[in-house]
Amino acid sequence: MNTHVSLRVRLLVWCTLVLGLSSCIETFEPDISNAPQSFLVVDGFLNSDGVTTIRLTRSLGLKAKTPPPVEAKATIFIEEEAGQRYPLTETTAGTYVSARLQLNPARKYRLHFNTRTGREYVTDYTRAKFTPPIDEVAWEVENAGVRVLVSTHDNTNQTQYYRWDMDETWEFTSAYRSYYEYVNNKMQQRTVNIYRCWTSQPSGFIKLNTTTKLSQDVVAKYPLLTLPSTSVKLRYKYSVLVKQYAQSVEEFAYWEALRKNTENIGTLFDPLPSQLTGNIHCLTDPSELVLGFIGAYSVQEKRLFISREDLPAAWTFETGYENCVRPDTVNFINVSVSFTTANYLPLDFLEGRGYTAHYADCIDCRRRGNNTPPAFWK
Repeated sequence: MNTHVSLRVRLLVWCTLVLGLSSCIETFEPDISNAPQSFLVVDGFLNSDGVTTIRLTRSLGLKAKTPPPVEAKATIFIEEEAGQRYPLTETTAGTYVSARLQLNPARKYRLHFNTRTGREYVTDYTRAKFTPPIDEVAWEVENAGVRVLVSTHDNTNQTQYYRWDMDETWEFTSAYRSYYEYVNNKMQQRTVNIYRCWTSQPSGFIKLNTTTKLSQDVVAKYPLLTLPSTSVKLRYKYSVLVKQYAQSVEEFAYWEALRKNTENIGTLFDPLPSQLTGNIHCLTDPSELVLGFIGAYSVQEKRLFISREDLPAAWTFETGYENCVRPDTVNFINVSVSFTTANYLPLDFLEGRGYTAHYADCIDCRRRGNNTPPAFWK
């Protein structure tokens, strides 16, 4: 399940259910046991210069541990105000993809779809926007760590409302290196790397900025995220892919409300939750609440790398394996019993005694990532 989708589902459902909270000082926990448990969630955007990907899921309760169920077998198309339609094809369950398109900025478009149960949905028509390129993604050292910044501009002064997503990737190693493996009742040297891996995750932050109060449509060194000086992400090499989107006034307001509802709630003086009104409507049942906002714009990307050797030498980093204790010793006589499962693995040979060993969670980095570097890694 796409992590971005799962995160947005959690955020949207939380914001929908929390609207009943008041500003009283006493702690209040709303009874959500009878709250609707299956909102339709529409995630994605109409790509004005490329492939459009739309994901349809169903929300779960706030305490759910499983990924949200997908809404499969829907019929989806992009609809131009003049009537032209561009179909999307379901590539995997709940994920719908268009051909590569270039939308006309002088025209308006919307998403139109029917679920397999026959319910019909549309978004509001919106004019296609084209996102200006990212000028620079930079980083600087602070006392507390590293700050990542973005700069961009639009000479036509047409963008003014910006949003960014970030995908982080970093290299890491497990707590201990395993040189041996027990296969088919035989100890042999390990040939597959399970010590060094790479992992990725979305940043999870909603980053917005507007230049409406400036004389020029320029964003200069806007801070996107900060990494602590002890972060495991910086231990070897770190990369962040920044995605930039030009937003309409309405979509910017939607994301700003979502940001405030998820980041600023918690104290007496924080703003109260606001109603999240998207632009998706059910024609079959106008009273149905649908979660999400579908805009029309292109995306611009730029990737940044930060290597350990570029950082202050005095910095020390977490490993992510701080809870892993010292290895055990397995005598020769116990080898066949100790290494019968994949959860306990040999490390190294002990002359005349046996092998050092530890649990796979502390040895096999593949449990937290992939032992093959990403194609973009350098």
